[in-house]
Amino acid sequence: MREALRHSASALKAAEVPFALAGSYALWVFGGPEGSHDVDLVVPEASVEDAAEALAAAGFEIERPPEDWLFKAWRQGVLVDVLHRLLGAPVESACLDGAEEHDVLGIRIRVLEPTVVMITKLLSLSEQYCDFGALLPYARAVREQIDWQRVRAETADHPFAETFVHLLDSLDIIG
Repeated sequence: MREALRHSASALKAAEVPFALAGSYALWVFGGPEGSHDVDLVVPEASVEDAAEALAAAGFEIERPPEDWLFKAWRQGVLVDVLHRLLGAPVESACLDGAEEHDVLGIRIRVLEPTVVMITKLLSLSEQYCDFGALLPYARAVREQIDWQRVRAETADHPFAETFVHLLDSLDIIG
């Protein structure tokens, strides 16, 4: 997965496609566990085709699933999800402006801040997917770097997210 991350980031940088690292690998950059499922990148909705072309030119196989908020790029059996909508809202350049630049595997790239990643992870919880056990190690590892007041405010009407934050409070992981 690290090689897929390196190659996808290099291809997008070379093509001057704006992007940021998201998901579990973004939290990994800040000290969380390393992702084990896929690599998540976000691009502005207006840059989707440029991103797909850049990744295809770099040897990725592009898949257009029925979901209208991402495309998938495969390389040597490893998946890179390229999201252009987060929680139903189009990714815009302003979303990437809040991302910080970090050296990731020898490449300088933007990485979504942990608070934003945690909010998107919590708001994606549903009756079909509600794995608190998968989220707990990330929350524990990067807890000091997350604005929990903001998380609470932006997830206040989402019962799964509220329950997870309550669990973190009860376990004395966050204050």
